[in-house]
Parts: sequence; structure tokens; C-alpha cells
Amino acid sequence: MSPDLPVLLDLARSVTERAEQQLRDLTPDLITAKGDRDMVTNVDLAIEREARKTLLNRAPGIGFVGEEEGGDTDADTYWINDPVDGTANFIRGLPLCGISLALVHGGAPVLGVIHLPLIGRRYWAAQGLGAYRDGRRISVAGTSTLPEAMIAVGDYGTGPDGPERNRVALAIQAHLAEQAQRVRMLGSAAVDLALVADGTLDASITLGNHDWDMAAGVVLAREAGAVVMDTDGRPHTPASRTTIATAPGLRDAVLDILRTTTAGTRWTATGGSPAC
Repeated sequence: MSPDLPVLLDLARSVTERAEQQLRDLTPDLITAKGDRDMVTNVDLAIEREARKTLLNRAPGIGFVGEEEGGDTDADTYWINDPVDGTANFIRGLPLCGISLALVHGGAPVLGVIHLPLIGRRYWAAQGLGAYRDGRRISVAGTSTLPEAMIAVGDYGTGPDGPERNRVALAIQAHLAEQAQRVRMLGSAAVDLALVADGTLDASITLGNHDWDMAAGVVLAREAGAVVMDTDGRPHTPASRTTIATAPGLRDAVLDILRTTTAGTRWTATGGSPAC
């Protein structure tokens, strides 16, 4: 049975509003390393635990997966939560961080809510229902040339594949620096995708695709009219290698840069069919 998206969107927004209050009220005073230069705080855990408890209670039969404490992704329908996307920014007092909550159904995200509490923006979208920021419908920018475009790129990689990923990222940035109006690295995939959705950014490029980072933003960007794709131009899915969201008029120019810069790497473009 298909989920009742308007009802579940209201629930997701309510849960994310509570999470926003927690992020504002709690101090990140317990910081734990969970990997190479990757951290989790008491705030991440508090938000995720309360979201899990509330959603499992109010929407029985729908599973829950959190970035920090996991869950069951075998269910046909489940929530996926990144309690603080941009934790490093949050710890340092940089306001570019967000709370991301999505609903996945049939293997694809169909609903997304992103709150950016420290810059006062709330975003939500659901499949077929459009994308909104603070109650107003939003759409992507009409930018069609790179010299007009502001483009965000994802964080540098850490861990075992960090060096290879960073070589590719540096190549992408070098090409963009010669052609785009401006290049930015904001430190949060949720922020990047939300800002593409409302036209603040013209494109975002991330050499990765963790569901908790991307699911809500992918729904937002698509419902706002963005092309959301993998490196080869095929429509983005949870199995994609990368997450690229662009204003429609920039699709081909961004793909041209990716074909050049990812050649011979695990992110090599293979010349797929157009994304939609």
C-alpha cells in the first residue's frame, strides 16, 4: 500500500520541529570519534533517539533508520534520519548544519524535510506535492551557463578511500574554478541540496551517496525542478555513486566536467541516458 504522503509529511514536519528545538537547546559537550575525522555528539544521539521513539509510536508499521544507531532497511517503507548533517560545522559554531528526515518507499525517497535552524530556514517536499521553504513554494534557478553559476562541492573525503576521492574532488574544483562564477564547500549535503532547491545555489556535486545525507534533499531538489543524477547522467537512485543536483540548464555543462575529471576512477562516467 502506498503511504499517505500528506499525513506523513505533517508528522515528519512536527518531528523535525521538535528536533530543531533540541538542536537549539542542547550543547554539544560530549563529542566522540566514530571514524577517521568523523564525530558524533550527544546532540546527534538525543535528536535521533527522540525521532525514532516518536515516529515508531505515531506511525506503527513504518521502520526507522538513523545515521548514528542504524535500523532495518529491509522494510518496504521506512524513515531515514540524519539528526545533525554537518556535525563538524555544528561543533565549531558554524551555522551551516541541518536536520534531515526522509521517508523511503519501494527503495526510493518519496518525502523529505530539512530544517536549517541556525539560519532560520525550513524546507519540505513530497513526491508529486512540490517543494516548499517556510510555507512558500520554491523552484530551482533558471541559470543556464557556468559563468553565471554558483556551485557547491561536497566535503573532502576521509578514511581509506579519502586520498583517491580528494584527487578527483580537486580536479573537479580546478575545472569549476576556471568556468563557474563561484565554487563553495559548505560542509553539509542537506544544506547543499536545500539551497539548490530554492535557487540559492545553481548546482551541487557530491562524490558520495549515503541515504541519511541525501534522501530528503533529493526529494526537495527534484520537486523543485532540479535534475538529480549520477556521474553518468542517469537519474539518481540510492545505488548511485555520486549525487549531483543541477538547474536543468546546467546539466550538460556539469556532466562535461565530470566526464573529464572522473575518467579512470571509480566515479568514471559511462555515458548513460538523460536524467529527468
